[in-house]
Amino acid sequence: MLTAQRRWNWPLSFTASSVRRGLCSRRLSPWVLLLLLVLGVAVQTFIAQQARVLKLMGLQHSRSSNNEHNLFPTLHNMSAHLYSVSSTTLKKGWMQREEHANPHHRIEGQGESGDHLPLKNMEKNNIKLPLSSKTGTGEVSPGKLFLPDERDEPRRAPPNATCHPKSHIVFLKTHKTASSSILNILYRYGESRNLTFALPLNKHSQLFYPHFFSAHFVEGVSSGRLRDVHILCNHMRFKKSELAKVMPEDAIYFSILRHPVDMMESIFTYYRSIPAFRKTRSLDDFLDSCREKYEPSLSNNHYAHNVLAFDFGFDNNAADGAEDLAERAATAITAIQREFHLVLISDYFEESMVLLKHALCWSTEDIVSFRLNSRSHQTRHRVSPDTAEKIKRWNALDWRIYQHFNTTFWHKVDNVVGRETMKREISQLRQLQAKLANICLKGGGAVDPSKVKETGFKPFQYGAAVIQGYNLNSHLDTQTRRKCQRLITPELQYTNHLYRQQFPEEAARIRQAAKTAAPKGRAS
Repeated sequence: MLTAQRRWNWPLSFTASSVRRGLCSRRLSPWVLLLLLVLGVAVQTFIAQQARVLKLMGLQHSRSSNNEHNLFPTLHNMSAHLYSVSSTTLKKGWMQREEHANPHHRIEGQGESGDHLPLKNMEKNNIKLPLSSKTGTGEVSPGKLFLPDERDEPRRAPPNATCHPKSHIVFLKTHKTASSSILNILYRYGESRNLTFALPLNKHSQLFYPHFFSAHFVEGVSSGRLRDVHILCNHMRFKKSELAKVMPEDAIYFSILRHPVDMMESIFTYYRSIPAFRKTRSLDDFLDSCREKYEPSLSNNHYAHNVLAFDFGFDNNAADGAEDLAERAATAITAIQREFHLVLISDYFEESMVLLKHALCWSTEDIVSFRLNSRSHQTRHRVSPDTAEKIKRWNALDWRIYQHFNTTFWHKVDNVVGRETMKREISQLRQLQAKLANICLKGGGAVDPSKVKETGFKPFQYGAAVIQGYNLNSHLDTQTRRKCQRLITPELQYTNHLYRQQFPEEAARIRQAAKTAAPKGRAS
C-alpha cells in the first residue's frame, strides 16, 4: 500500500518519464510534446494544492467552532452599525425624500413595512398567537382597560428592539409647561413597576422649591433608609452636584420648556397673588412698569422674570439690553446641554412624548396621558403681538434659551425618529388616548372643578386660574377603575399616595401630629 507522500509523487514521476520517452521518439509531432508538457505542469500544480489542503485540515477544523461562535456577534455588530446612522446622513435623506424614516423603526412592529413581517414568519412556521397578544387597534369594550400596570402582562416591543427601558430618571419639573402631565406619566410608570421615588421630605409636595436642591430634601436620605432611587420628578431648583448624591450615575436627565409668551400669560393668571403682580391691573400694566417697580428680592417674585432660567439654577435677573445678556445666555445654554440628555417643548407636546418614548425606550402605553393641571378656556387670554414683544424683551434670557432648544428639539426629531415615523406614532398615541377617554371619562373630557364629583380627584386651585379635573364613568369594574384613577389623579393627591406607600410609618406620624395640632390651632 502506498503512503500518502508516495501516492501524490508517483504521477509526477510517470509524467516525467513519459515526456522523456516522447522526446527520444522522432515519430511524435511537436504539438503532442507540447501537450504532454502542459499536462505535466497541471498535474504538478494540482498535487501541490492538495498537499497544502491536507496540511491545513487540522487547523481549519479547530477554527470552525470559533467561526460559528463569532457569527452572531458579527451580525449584531453589523445591525448596530446600521442603527448608528449619522445626523448628516439622516438630514440628507430627509431632503432627498420626505418619506425617509429611521431604519430602526422598521423592526418596531408599528411601521407599515414591518407590521406584517412577524405574522408572516409565524404563519410559515405554524406558530399561533395567544389571544392576549393579537395585533391591531381593534375595538375596546366599555369597562375594560388594557394598560401596562400588571408586572406579568405582555409588553409591546419598545421603539428599538436592541435597547432596554430606562428606569433611572431625573425630571426637572418646570412651571406652567404641561409638566404635571409628565409627572403623572412618571408616577404611573414607576408605581406599576414598584420603582422607588425620591419624594419630598415630610410629605411636602415640592423639594423645598425655590431653594436650590439639596440631597437632604429627599425623604429617607438623611436617615439612610432610602437606597436604589429610580425616579426624581417633583418641583426643585436644579443643582447637579446635590442630585448626584441621590441619583445613580446612569440616570437620564430631561426637562421641558414652553414658549415664554404663552408661559408668561399662564404665570400671570396662576400666580396673580405674588407681589410683582398683585397691584397691577393687567399683564400689559405689569410689563409697562416692571423695569422700574419689579423687586427681585421679594418672596415668589422670581415667577415674574425668566422663571425657566431660575428653575435651571441660573440668576434670572436679566432683561433685554443688559450688557452681559449674550454671555449669560450662552453660559446657561452650554450648561443645560451638558447636564441634560433631552429638553422637550410643551408647545409640541405630542412630538415631545414620542421623542421621550424613544429616549427612554418605552412603549406608547407608557407615555399616554390626559391633560392635568390645565386651565379652562374662560381663564385663557389672547396675547397681542405688541404684548408678546414686551414679554420677549422682559424675559430675554428665557427667550434665548427657548429659541436654542426649540431648534435642537427638531434636530432630534429628524435624527432620532424621522418626520414620517413621528406622524405615524402621534396618530397611534391619539388613538390610544381617545380609547382611554371613552373608557374612563364621563363625558369624554375635562370639567370645571365645581363639577368634579369625587373630592380625591379635585385639582388644587390657585390664583385666578380655573384648573379643570375629571369624572370617571360609573360602569367600570374594580381593576379598570383603579387604572383609570391613576390617569386622572392630580399631582398633590398622587404624591401623597406614593409617600404613604413608600414611607407608611412617617406618613402615620405626620397624620397623627396634624390631628394633635388641630385643636390647638382652633383654640388660638
